Amino acid sequence: VLCGVAPDHPEVKNVINTFTQTARSERCAYYGNVTVGRDVTVAELRQAYHAVVLSYGAEDNRVLGIPGENLSGVYSAREFVGWYNGLPENRDLKPDLSCETALVLGHGNVALDIARILLSPLGLLRKTDITDGSLAALACSKVKRVWLVGRRGPLQVAFTIKELREMINLPGARPVLNPADFTGLENAIKDAPRPRKRLTELMIKTALEKPGEKTQAAAPREWGLKFQRSPQEVLPTADGRRARGVRMALTRLEGSGDSAKAIPTGDVEELECGLVLSSIGYRSLPLDPAVPFDTQRGVVPNSSGRVAGGPGRLYCSGWVKRGPTGVIITTMNDSFDTAQSVLEDLQAGVLDLSASREGFGAPPNRGQREGVRPVSFSDWEKIDAAEVARGKAAGKPREKIVDPQEMLRLIGH
Repeated sequence: VLCGVAPDHPEVKNVINTFTQTARSERCAYYGNVTVGRDVTVAELRQAYHAVVLSYGAEDNRVLGIPGENLSGVYSAREFVGWYNGLPENRDLKPDLSCETALVLGHGNVALDIARILLSPLGLLRKTDITDGSLAALACSKVKRVWLVGRRGPLQVAFTIKELREMINLPGARPVLNPADFTGLENAIKDAPRPRKRLTELMIKTALEKPGEKTQAAAPREWGLKFQRSPQEVLPTADGRRARGVRMALTRLEGSGDSAKAIPTGDVEELECGLVLSSIGYRSLPLDPAVPFDTQRGVVPNSSGRVAGGPGRLYCSGWVKRGPTGVIITTMNDSFDTAQSVLEDLQAGVLDLSASREGFGAPPNRGQREGVRPVSFSDWEKIDAAEVARGKAAGKPREKIVDPQEMLRLIGH
């Protein structure tokens, strides 16, 4: 359920209630366990419906493109988050948490999520819907220090103040911020937008706090932000198999604000770590050869959600529409924009309603092709109820089922 949302952020998952209300409507039909592009083509969907909206998100991650990226101990944020959130495809990840220092490459909310999960007291995590296997692995974790590294400076971080504050207040973990990184920034943010100003002020305040001013002074774990460092190479252990550190190019900034660019200075620095988590962004994938796709930007080209040069009335929404940025509310507002375009086209007569469309379930039922077994919303609710029941027995909101075959057996498929 919402596999990108951290398990210790249950309030964010309340959006499920709205989804459920919509899915239960008699005007809405849900078909799970069906892969578009494999089990059914976009052309077939267009034939079956008057309008098709693509809203399939960003299921891939951006690669670092540096030597050593494939060493043992290096993981993408997407697969690591998928692992602790019970995404079936990541259930066998088995990350090695036997080192003391972890390095997270990236300064976004996902990077903070990962650091928080790695350093959270087990007592807090036990009350969440984190998977049983992840909890067991974290219980044996030796990680006690997490560095979050970014190519640019404090004024370009992409995380938000709520997530930063939560990290600063994490029990048993001490923030380590270098005051020198924030010199002169008070003046630089005078005219900055309020969210950026407040975020920077919180980092400055945290950097300047003396040890002992907070009870966290003697905390057994610590985390910190490192700026203006760009990864050049993941360094291997003597046997050439595992990560032992990362060589980073020190950078200087050209320009200011969000458009500032990180330029290598020629100096390098090595940071020792046994765990490297790359959180430099997600990316959408092309779905079907019939759908235009901008491989540079990783989006379906569109205008207000109308697919540019697409076949027939084809629309898109969410990260596949504008790129992998923003939080749930951003994506919700984005979907309203696309829905508005569909309604406008409906009212303007752009959508041809003269010919009736059979819909997905009409004969021949596309979902039955080649042994594909669609899962209905009431089927999903049975799986949901089983997860909640298992969670209740363990004192958690739910215990996620991570094996798709087990889910299908549960509903008699």
